[in-house]
Amino acid sequence: MDLSIVIPLYNEEENIEELHKKLSETLSQLLISYEIIYVDDGSRDNTLRLLEEIQKKDPHVVVLSFRRNFGQTAAFAAGFDFARGDVVITMDGDLQNDPADIPKLMEAIKDADIVSGWRKKRKDPFLSRRLPSIVANWLIGKVTGVRIHDYGCSLKAYKREVVKNLKLYGEMHRFIPALASWYGVKIKEIEVTHHPRYKGKSKYGIGRTIKVLLDLVTVKFLHSFSTKPIQFFGPIGVLFMILGVIIVGYLVFLKLFKGISIGGRPLLLGGFFSVLIGLNFIGMGLLGEMIVRVYHETQKKPIYILKKILGPGD
Repeated sequence: MDLSIVIPLYNEEENIEELHKKLSETLSQLLISYEIIYVDDGSRDNTLRLLEEIQKKDPHVVVLSFRRNFGQTAAFAAGFDFARGDVVITMDGDLQNDPADIPKLMEAIKDADIVSGWRKKRKDPFLSRRLPSIVANWLIGKVTGVRIHDYGCSLKAYKREVVKNLKLYGEMHRFIPALASWYGVKIKEIEVTHHPRYKGKSKYGIGRTIKVLLDLVTVKFLHSFSTKPIQFFGPIGVLFMILGVIIVGYLVFLKLFKGISIGGRPLLLGGFFSVLIGLNFIGMGLLGEMIVRVYHETQKKPIYILKKILGPGD
């Protein structure tokens, strides 16, 4: 299989037929083997029924249906798990990404491992969507060191070996270029077309901002300290212990050399607590050395549960 297209869908009944029509028109001109993996993320409308009808008519289509809404990251993860293509392209199902850009992505990925779309002329409201995106892109680039213009653009192309080695959870799908960069991959960015929403309303909106920020903290921690958590917790603990020792030492000096009573002083209590907090941080660092590196690799809880899988022959 040359190409896999992975598209998460959540209550997109108004866009599915037009989306599939445009995808088929573009892909049929490429003269390559391909599959389109639609991931129904627990839709409550007629999304799944329409996908089932499309799959019966088109042998290129695979439908993965979740039992409930697990989120966009889980949908991408499921698509990656089932993808058979040497190249995997992701995109949104709301027709704001243009299927006509797929040939450009296929050409660009010949000398790269990841090609990220850049919605330079984005057709979204400035205050509610574009401004938060600009801030988020700057912050993600600053924290991870991987600077691209548009982390939030779902239209991306990946070599197969990249997505098959990724572990996704939370809102991690938008950090894939940063996560993959740690494996030494080559990332390229190209401008892509962005359309106003065709029909319906966005289902994956700005409400995820806080989750994204928290996941950014996780990404930074795992990147910098996943194999050495003591280097994160240790310095904090040492600083608290030094502060506590200085405070207690100062009070002991007042008692022994100045004859000043230190009993009942809040500063004394603060000094002892600083030492205890420092010890706790160092202890957390030592525990982290044993568990943080393997937690997400060994946990058995899946991030999605499939209800139905439809493919050629079903």
